[in-house]
Amino acid sequence: MPNELRALGEMYAAKGKRLVLTNGCFDLLHTGHVRYLEQARQLGDALVVAINSDQSVRELKGPERPLNAESDRAEVLAALRCVDHVTLFEGKRVTEVIRQLRPAVYAKGGDYTLETLDPLERAALDEVGAEIKLLSLVPGKSTTSLLKRARSES
Repeated sequence: MPNELRALGEMYAAKGKRLVLTNGCFDLLHTGHVRYLEQARQLGDALVVAINSDQSVRELKGPERPLNAESDRAEVLAALRCVDHVTLFEGKRVTEVIRQLRPAVYAKGGDYTLETLDPLERAALDEVGAEIKLLSLVPGKSTTSLLKRARSES
């Protein structure tokens, strides 16, 4: 997969196109995700979404997650017209995807600040010269809030 990511990044760069990268679990797709991905796509010519593997979602979110398997999450994201490419990554951090893909823009949700981005991811972004864009969250739209509501209603 690293060679494929490198080739994809090089193809867009050779064409003078701005490649946008974002990442996350995208476990239970909702309106907040869709609006965020649409905003991210508007930052460039193509959007790559890197999704956490099932194991890394468990490490980040706990043993009850993910609700949807990585292959299902990838398929749903790939079906969105604002998403051009989907890739899967192991571990908690997207550092190696950044280094291989070399995106022009890295988009992250507004629950992050430049200071709270992982230092190794931030270093990789600086290394490849990616512009960092923090996008607004959609108030009240999160997987965590959906799960809390579902649990209280059952």
